[in-house]
Amino acid sequence: MKLSIPGRASATAVVAAAALLTGGSIAGAAPAPEAVAAAAPDIPVANVKAHLAQLQSIATANGGNRAHGRAGYKASLDYVKAKLDAAGFTTTVQQFTSGGRTGYNLIADWPGGDTGRVVMAGSHLDSVTAGPGINDNGSGSAAVLETALAVARSSYQPTKHLRFAWWGAEELGMVGSRYYVNSLTTANRSKISGYLNFDMIGSPNPGYFVYDDDPAIEKTFKTYFTGIGVATEIETEGDGRSDHAPFKNAGIPVGGLFSGADYIKTSAQAAKWGGTAGKAFDACYHSSCDTSSNINDTALNRNADALAYAVWDLSA
Repeated sequence: MKLSIPGRASATAVVAAAALLTGGSIAGAAPAPEAVAAAAPDIPVANVKAHLAQLQSIATANGGNRAHGRAGYKASLDYVKAKLDAAGFTTTVQQFTSGGRTGYNLIADWPGGDTGRVVMAGSHLDSVTAGPGINDNGSGSAAVLETALAVARSSYQPTKHLRFAWWGAEELGMVGSRYYVNSLTTANRSKISGYLNFDMIGSPNPGYFVYDDDPAIEKTFKTYFTGIGVATEIETEGDGRSDHAPFKNAGIPVGGLFSGADYIKTSAQAAKWGGTAGKAFDACYHSSCDTSSNINDTALNRNADALAYAVWDLSA
């Protein structure tokens, strides 16, 4: 997540049809909250962490970071692209320049669905130069990747068209995502029914924050967390600081999740979510210690499952 002012999100929701995706239903039974949450595919946190381990290895082999214009960023993009290509996605690498260095966005389209109604999920893949960026934003990038791979494993055929994205140079001011949005024609912008953003979703002292820009997308995420008995709060720390901002500024509905950066967890939040009051949600934010040990597995697991829930629900 980029330093500076805050960022939020939203889009459009539908909360049904997911039972069809699991191939069954519970006849005559009122769905319990657990049944609602279970309607989305489970995203194995072990798989997400395996991607994070690869991103850590890439950073370690490339000067300790995965920053824009550095070898670690391109190696990270190549890793994600290879997984998507093997799974049957149509991938596109979009090139841009920032600060005299070449940057890259990766766009992955799942074949099928109504291309006049596109649901996008994305995350920034770059780190700061100070460290490997495993929570910021390996966590979002790995969860979006594993959700895309879950789409392929299930041979999901959504009504809407699914598109996933990994952005470059977010840490320099959402450069990659802004370049993508600005490159779209007015007609193609209007085809995006919602963009979901995932930037820092495995913070070690986590909170559960939901963007509140679009009421329908916000409701979708809140429905998931209510179903698993986890309270949420409206996201305010990241307003304007992540890749949903260019989409929102272009009039596209946006939404997303966040587990906290350098703001301090209050006593009330610690009572609600656990963790340590009086300490940052992520004390390693933008630091060299943002490594593979800087992840809360429970938060990563819950947020990855919420991501998949929203993707399935909004594209059904």
